[in-house]
Amino acid sequence: MIDVKDLTYSQAVGELEGILRKMQSDDCDIDSLAAMTRRAAELLAECRSRLTATDEELRAILATVNPQQQQ
Repeated sequence: MIDVKDLTYSQAVGELEGILRKMQSDDCDIDSLAAMTRRAAELLAECRSRLTATDEELRAILATVNPQQQQ
């Protein structure tokens, strides 16, 4: 399994969507439910981290463009 840090954001979201579809399907394997949930939690944490970092970076960039409108 690929480390979440090595995935692009789009790949991580795609994998999360796949896990969700599998969990919602009638043929969800209860024996792998914990592993799927663990992987989904890792993917969510990485996506959240990247979104936060991007938000902070964009705010810093925009602050240099128009310093009077800092929030």
